[in-house]
Amino acid sequence: MLTSDPCAVDGADGVVLPGVGAFGRCMDALRDSGLESAALGAIAQGKPFLGICVGMQMLYDPSEEDPDTKGLGVLAGAVRLLAGDVKRPQMQWNRLDLVGAGSPMFDALPDPAWVYFVHSYAPEPSGDVIATCDYGGPVVAAVQRGTLWATQFHPEKSGAAGLQILANFVRSVPGH
Repeated sequence: MLTSDPCAVDGADGVVLPGVGAFGRCMDALRDSGLESAALGAIAQGKPFLGICVGMQMLYDPSEEDPDTKGLGVLAGAVRLLAGDVKRPQMQWNRLDLVGAGSPMFDALPDPAWVYFVHSYAPEPSGDVIATCDYGGPVVAAVQRGTLWATQFHPEKSGAAGLQILANFVRSVPGH
């Protein structure tokens, strides 16, 4: 269910925080709707939580895109402009390079898995990275900390691989 009601988020079994556009505008919209505390509460309670694209970036605190706007500060690191001499935004399919032990986010994913990116900024976290892609160097593609999952790519635009990731998220929600 799509909602701007903090009570609906409080009562949800799982939460998805999408984001399209600019970091500052998305954070302003989250705060203006009253959903910031609901999102933070869901994460603190350990509810399955999925941040997508700017929804992932909002989990960090500073962003070079809008240095005067604070993010949620849930994950350590900063959001930075894609480095190097690359075309911005990255608007393309890219191969996921999985990092570390297998994450349930990637259960039953094909190898290699290709997903769709649309972004000019990406986090440079200090931990929690479970996948990267190569775009003029390694770029963080996905992070996970317990029940908190986040992707820089758009699973909803990523064909069968993206649908599998979304199905894996739904399976992580108790009772589903």
